[in-house]
This record gives sequence, structure tokens and C-alpha cells, in this order.
Amino acid sequence: MSSTGGIQIPTRLPLLCTHDGVVLPGSTVRISVDTARNMQLVKSRLLKGTSLKSTIIGVIPNTRDPEDDSDELPSLHSIGTAGLAVQVVGSNWPKPHYTLLITGLCRFRVTQLVRERPFPLAEVEQLDKLEQYTEGYQPENELGELSQRFYQAAVQLVGMLDMSVPVVAKLRRLLDSLPRETLPDVLASMIRTSNKEKLQVLDAVDLEERFKKALPLLTRQIEGLKLLQKTRKLRPDDDKRVLSIRKGGVFPGRQFSLEEDGDDEDGDDTASLERKVKAASMPETALRVCLKELRRLKKMPQSMPEYALTRNYLEMMIELPWSKSTTDCLDIRAARVLLDNDHYAMEKLKRRVLEYLAVRQLKSSLKGPILCFVGPPGVGKTSVGRSVARTLGREFHRIALGGVCDQSDIRGHRRTYVGSMPGRIINGLKTVCVNNPVFLLDEVDKLGKSLQGDPAAALLEVLDPEQNHSFTDHYLNVPFDLSQVLFIATANTTATIPPALLDRMEVLQVPGYTQEEKVEIAHRHMMAHQLDQHGLSPQQLQIPQDTTVEIISKYTREAGVRSLERKIGAICRAVAVKVAEGHKVSKEESPTDPGQDSKEEDSGIGAPPDMPIVIDHIALKDILGPPLFEMEVSERLTLPGVAIGLAWTPMGGEIMFVEASRMEGEGQLTLTGQLGDVMKESAHLAISWLRGNAKTYNLTHGSADLLEGTDIHLHFPAGSVTKDGPSAGVTIVTCLASLLSGRLVRSDVAMTGEITLRGLVLPVGGIKDKVLAAHRANLKRIIIPKRNEKDLEEIPANVRADLDFVLASTLDEVLNGAFDGGFPLALSQPQVASKL
Repeated sequence: MSSTGGIQIPTRLPLLCTHDGVVLPGSTVRISVDTARNMQLVKSRLLKGTSLKSTIIGVIPNTRDPEDDSDELPSLHSIGTAGLAVQVVGSNWPKPHYTLLITGLCRFRVTQLVRERPFPLAEVEQLDKLEQYTEGYQPENELGELSQRFYQAAVQLVGMLDMSVPVVAKLRRLLDSLPRETLPDVLASMIRTSNKEKLQVLDAVDLEERFKKALPLLTRQIEGLKLLQKTRKLRPDDDKRVLSIRKGGVFPGRQFSLEEDGDDEDGDDTASLERKVKAASMPETALRVCLKELRRLKKMPQSMPEYALTRNYLEMMIELPWSKSTTDCLDIRAARVLLDNDHYAMEKLKRRVLEYLAVRQLKSSLKGPILCFVGPPGVGKTSVGRSVARTLGREFHRIALGGVCDQSDIRGHRRTYVGSMPGRIINGLKTVCVNNPVFLLDEVDKLGKSLQGDPAAALLEVLDPEQNHSFTDHYLNVPFDLSQVLFIATANTTATIPPALLDRMEVLQVPGYTQEEKVEIAHRHMMAHQLDQHGLSPQQLQIPQDTTVEIISKYTREAGVRSLERKIGAICRAVAVKVAEGHKVSKEESPTDPGQDSKEEDSGIGAPPDMPIVIDHIALKDILGPPLFEMEVSERLTLPGVAIGLAWTPMGGEIMFVEASRMEGEGQLTLTGQLGDVMKESAHLAISWLRGNAKTYNLTHGSADLLEGTDIHLHFPAGSVTKDGPSAGVTIVTCLASLLSGRLVRSDVAMTGEITLRGLVLPVGGIKDKVLAAHRANLKRIIIPKRNEKDLEEIPANVRADLDFVLASTLDEVLNGAFDGGFPLALSQPQVASKL
């Protein structure tokens, strides 16, 4: 390098062979380096060098096919560009490579290749005298005419751009300040040209020839812009085409690259979006918002992050079914047949669906009802919702709400957040593509609450028929009509549903099945389904009704039928093993060996089983093992101080034993079994009532106080299960009366009811589930409060016929019904009439 005013390059330069493009003097280009020789050049020369000289390299266009991975050095192009490595960036993904930012300085000619490895090094001759650009050089007449024409074309090109853009104004000023000799290289690197055309400009060492090569390229660019302006029909304020301008420098630090932006496809895309928005049949409010967002989108460059967000929003608005709906199937007879085929029993739910269809026939603009099916698991709440959708001919969408603790899952996120999206309601409508589907809100009783809000409160607007015609999702920020959606919620209990939300829904109780209903469901639906799932046919497996009854009574104890279906599946798997082994044995050729029978016995493989395989109680025990549930009721009532109560749980009704014992002590009452406060209070009420009426029932045995010198321990088995509720009051009284009188409670009686201190029996809930639980346990007499007599109508007639109901309004009636021969009173004293 010399210290004079001109720039001189070293006589020896390392050569960088590139496929990426052609580097012209005055241009700045990024070049990817991944070949072995080029990688070695970067590591040895650029990364380890410390002087300015070490950053100057020669860039040679590689004219060989880039698919050719030969290790040999290709034949070098004779003309190259000396460049200054301004920046080096390395990366290891997807494979090790470097990216160089190189600014072209001048041309050179390769005179001699010094070495090929580890990277090419050549002696070069500098062709462009850079110092002439800073001197007052006056070209010849013909050359001057060419340079003037080229300058005028360059000014015309820049004049077609928007001069309000600062970069375009700066480029216009540079055209006046740059020497004319640099213009061909500078503008050829800016405009859109092929590598072959740039290579022709690079090879034009003579300045006149260089102008002749570059001028047609510049003229073609101008004509293309003129044609583009005519065809695009831009608005008056956008009649000048703005092209993307990359800042660089003519010499290091002063270069620009000008390329066409290629917005044609984007323009067509926004026009397509506009057509779709107008064809989506949106309400006026939503249409105004979409057109406003579309106008913003047209003014945004694609590189802005908000461009993608706005485009996603518009696409979501277009895909929503603003006016698309399905036609309801209003044939009530066909609907009744379809519901009966899909589900056995569940008369209350079927009747409600048929009522909705009947009203829809009479009034077409009926709002969708909001139903809530409440019942134990496995009774078919979700499958009924699917059948309702099929009956109506509507689309079905299930939204699982169990564990949801963020209100944004319902209402969506505001678009100001990163990664915002609509809520599950709007996403569901987008999925089904109609605005009147059947939405199943599953497990609505298991919604959570967190710092992100209360989703149950967000559902208030969704499930309110007076408000959901203008449901506003945070993401859309425009109202959407949900009034035609049929919402069906499912829950195991209403205790955990907020009262405000429960008030907006029509609650339909779905009780557990009786044993007869389970048998029918098993033979109508489950058998065929499980046989099909396990590749069997009715000709291969048969399960008689007696066997089904035994499975229900001894291997399952539930309100629903899920365990029953699993047991039937276990039987099918066991039979499938036998059938598969039989096929294998039957396919083998039987050898004429007299010892074959003994070999079969030794191997444990017998002849194919006779078809069909019928499951009896012996086979049932072999497949499912010993019975899981024994009828232990009578065995546990062999001592005084034991009574059977009836309890309700979210899983259905259950029978519950209450045990009591007495021992010498100081008159204390001990309660065990993980009891709640209400049940503890019931126990104290029972003790207080018995102490007050001990002489009436002759329970004192001569002592003044029932608990004098006596401690009583009251226990509720299954101590790991939390128990609470008022309905155990009559059971506790009966248990303590049995203990204190020494009499046994009838082994076939169960009871439920709340008590008062005056001995009255108050009504309780869950009567049907409790009665079904007693029926499953083969109990014959049920004592219930008299005011619950109305609930007996919901119990199937065959169950009522098997049971003897005792309707009690006082504890006297309870005790008389719980003991054989009644519970007699002591000799009554003559009553004295009051004179007050």
C-alpha cells in the first residue's frame, strides 16, 4: 500500500471463488463461504490477520456449475475484483460456514497462480487506477457523449422514485458528486441484472466498452418501471414506484444498491383479502373494522411485525361463519327413533330435545337453549350431546373445560399481546364453519380460578340468552352472535358451579342406571361394540344375560357403565386368545404320529374350541378372578349398634354403614371416620334426642342419665373418604338406639333423612341415586322422609315394585320401621291437661 493520494492493491492476493454473484467495484455484497478452500482463506487470512493489507482479498467469479463438488481448483476467470472484507460472521448451523461483507475496490487481472492450497494465491495486475477518480479527468468526445447519456438515464431512473424518501434524495445528490467513470459499476450493481450481465460489465476493462455494456441494462430497467406504473393503476399520490434501497457506499462507506421490491404478488394478495372480506357477509360493525385494518395493511411493509398480526386477524375474520348455518332436521318421529337407537332410558333428556324440536317447528327464530346435564360419571352425558347434534342435523364441537383457570381461554387474548389468539368459543366456530352448532361444554363443574381471572365469570356472557347475541371476544373486539348455538354443559355435581352461572342454565339431572337398564345397555350397545373392537363375531362369543347380571352385581358397583364395558372388553380379549390359538392349531397339518395326543397335552395347546364360546359363571371367574364385591350386608348386621345409611356422591348413590360401641367412661362421645362439621352436628343431635327420650323408650336401665358412666364411640367405615351432609341423622339415631337397647336392626333396611332436636325427619336430596344404590345392594326396605314422597315418581316402576318404602315424618316412625316388631315405648304416664 502506498502513502500517495491513490489506492494501490498488493501484487499478491488470496483468491475467493464465489458462486453467489459478481462483485463490482463500488458495490457491497454478502458472500456465503462454505467450501474448504474459502473456509481456509477466512481462517488463515481474515481471522488471524492484523493489518489492513490482510483484509484485502481477490474475488473471482466461479463460472463452473455449483453442483460440481470436485476437489480440483476450477479454471480461474481472468478478471476479478479486489475487495475489502468489512465484516466476517460465522455460524455452525446447519453446517459450519462464514458470511463475508465485501466492498469492491477495483478490477485486477490474474497474471500467475502462485499456489492452490490451502487456498489459491495469485500474482495480480491492477487495472482500474483509482486515483484518476479524484482528479479532473476529461474523457474523449465519444466517451463523453456515452457518459452524458448514461448520466441522464441514471437521473431519469432516480426521478421515477419518490424523492420524499431520504435515501432516494441522497442517491440523487450522489449522482452529481460521483465521477462519471464510476457510474456503470455503481448502477449495474444496483439494478436488477443477471450474474452473466454483471460479468460482462466486469470484463469490460475499457471504460467506453463498460458504458456500452451498462447502458442497455439501465434502459431496460427504466422501461420496465414505466410498464409497471401503467399496469398497476396506482393512486395519484402513489404514482411513483418506490424501490428498496440498500445502504452501502461507492467507496468504503458510500454505496447503495437499488432493486425492485417485487410487490406485485403482495398487491394481488391484499386485493384477494379485500374480496374475501366483502364476500364474508359480515355485520356492518365487523366489516368497518376489517376494511380499516385492510387499509392499514396496504400501507405497511411486509418486514414490520405488525403486518403478520394484522393479516392473521383479517384471515380469522374471513374464516368465521358470520352467516353460514345448517338447516335443522325437524322430523320429531325420526328424532325419537334416532335417540332411542343411540341411548336406552334417559327419558327426561330425550323429552327435552323433542320439546325443542317441536317449538322450532312452530317458531323458526327460537334462541338456542342452554342445558346442563348433571349426573355421575359414565352415564352418557357427553354421548347424549353428540346424539342431540346428530338428531338436529347440526355440527358438533366439544370444549373440555376441566382444569381451565384462565379467562382468556374463553374470551381470547387482546391483540396487543405477543402470540394472542381467540378464545375456545370463537376457535370452535371457526372449526365447525357454521354459526348454529351444538357446543358441549364438558366438565363445567371443574373450572379453576387463578391470577389470570375466573373463566366461570367469563362464561356468564356466553351462557346468557339475553347477552350472547353480542358476545365480544377480546381478540376479535367486535360482537359475534351466539344466540343460535345450542350449548350443552355437563357436570358431576352442581355444588362447585358458581350460583350465577348455574342460574343461567337449565339443569337436567341424569341419574345412574338400574341393574335392568345396565343389562339392556350391555346387550344392545356394548356387546356389538366390543366384539367389533376385538375382531370377534356373535358366532364366536356369547354372553348370556345371567352372566351379565353377575358381572354387574359382583364385579362392578357404579352408577354408570364404564366399568361394565371394561369387564366385557376383558372377556373379549380372553376369548380372542382362545380363538387365535385355535386358528393356529387348525392350520397346522396333523402328523400321523401316535404320540401326538401326549405332545399336545405336554405343550398345553389343545384342539380348537367349540364355537360359539359361551361365558358361564365358571368361565367368568377364570377370566375376571374372584368377585370384587360381596353382598356383606347381612354379615355386618349380626351385632347391635350397626345400621345402614344411604349417601349421595358425585359418582352416584352409595350405601354407608354406621357402627357404634359403648364402654365404661365419663359420658363422652367419640366420632371417627373423617366426618365433616354437618355430620358431627347430626351425631350430637342424635345423642341429645336419645338422652331426652331415653325413659320413653326404656333405654336408661335404671340410671338417671343415658350416658352416666358410659362412653360411646361412633364410627363410619372407609375412613380415608371424607364424609359430610345432614342425611345421616336418622341412621345415627337408629344405630345408637340399637346399641343402647341391645336389639338388632333389620338386615334388609337402609335409611336416609335429616333430623331435628324435636324428633322430626326433614327431606334430603339425591333420593333416586340413593334408592338405586340400595337396590344394587339387595336391600328390601327403604326409610325416607315423608316429604320426599314426590321423588319416588322418578324411580323406575320395576325398582319400586321390589322395594318396601317407609315414609317417616318423625323418629318414632323411623325406629318402628327399622326393627322387627317395631320399637315399643315404655308404659306411658297419664297426661295431665294443662290449665294455662
